[in-house]
Amino acid sequence: MEILKITLIGLFFGTFGTTIGGIIGIMLKKPSNKLLSFILSLASGLMMSIICFDLIPEAIEIGNMFYTIFGIVSGIVTIILCDILVQKKFNKDIREEQSSLLKAGIIISMGLAIHNFPEGLAIGTGVGASLKLGISLAIAICFHDIPEGIFQSRHQWKYAR
Repeated sequence: MEILKITLIGLFFGTFGTTIGGIIGIMLKKPSNKLLSFILSLASGLMMSIICFDLIPEAIEIGNMFYTIFGIVSGIVTIILCDILVQKKFNKDIREEQSSLLKAGIIISMGLAIHNFPEGLAIGTGVGASLKLGISLAIAICFHDIPEGIFQSRHQWKYAR
């Protein structure tokens, strides 16, 4: 029963933030590049603060420094590999401007898909460590996902028309 509760908490907070962000993104008619830049910076800053002040210290406390550094390096290497894979797949087949936008969109999509898995792991292990940590991570991830949803909806809406 506990696993079901943790799963539902993660599912709710993970989808709620992105959904709210998507709705806001669609409601914004023509956001400026400055606004989109601010939204992405806000999301990345929020996530970086969660990583630096909550997740890394908790990971070191629960495990040890080696596993923490190994996890960080594994994440970095995964995104680098995704970038290399996309670079090889989309060489000069498309115009340079379209190619760079397509590459960025694919890498962002792959990165988001990959990073949603650790988000769920973070919430699950956070609840396992303490209910307070799990709920605070879930709420922070929800707020982090709102700008993500705004950016995704604006990016997809721009190319759907």
